[in-house]
Amino acid sequence: MQQPPADQSSTGRQAKRRSGFPGWRFACLALVCAVLASAVVRATLVDVYYIPSGSMEPLLRTGDRVLVSRTDYRSEPIRRGDLVVFDGRGSFAPFRSGNPPFVDAVLGLGQWLGVAGSGTVYVKRAIGLPGDTVACCAPDGRLTVNGAPVTEDYVFPGDAPSGMKFIAEVPAGRLWLMGDHRSKSADSRSLLGAPGGGMVPIDRVIGRPVGIIWPLERSTPLARTALGGTAGTDEGR
Repeated sequence: MQQPPADQSSTGRQAKRRSGFPGWRFACLALVCAVLASAVVRATLVDVYYIPSGSMEPLLRTGDRVLVSRTDYRSEPIRRGDLVVFDGRGSFAPFRSGNPPFVDAVLGLGQWLGVAGSGTVYVKRAIGLPGDTVACCAPDGRLTVNGAPVTEDYVFPGDAPSGMKFIAEVPAGRLWLMGDHRSKSADSRSLLGAPGGGMVPIDRVIGRPVGIIWPLERSTPLARTALGGTAGTDEGR
């Protein structure tokens, strides 16, 4: 069988290599575009948050992934009883973690992928809105908001509404937040003596959890829950 000239064979191999290049570049470009599009969507519309503890049991369990809407509280104000995901830096968490940069980078990647919790992002329930006075407790053991006892059906079975007595006035632009598993939740009660008094600025709220998306057997929408029995305005702007 007659072999093609050496220069023709070489030219053919080079042509094949050149023809394969655009495919690889297109695949890489498509991947980069997909990552960027995902980042934009998660920064502006919806995000995924990993539940790292049992502080919101029984509703949210350790290891749950929840879908967080970043737009709900832009169109509607936060109400008492609402779940909120928020950036706790300056209130619940320090501004700097103290970790080496590469550790923070790895943790950040895990958080972005939804497989690790965050040291600065939390999910709690709004109990007190700006101008409210939240206290523990009424003679029957319930929390009071503006002097009125409140009904909290979401509190972990067997838990008291609060194991510590307190009274807190919520300043303008801030929220009083508590976990549903009161005996396991480090929340606004734990930070009364800290800067900000445990109150979280409303502009630190990231969004509202709208559904559990993982594990699949626990997938369910998360409806808004009104805090029953409160007095005064029921909206925080």
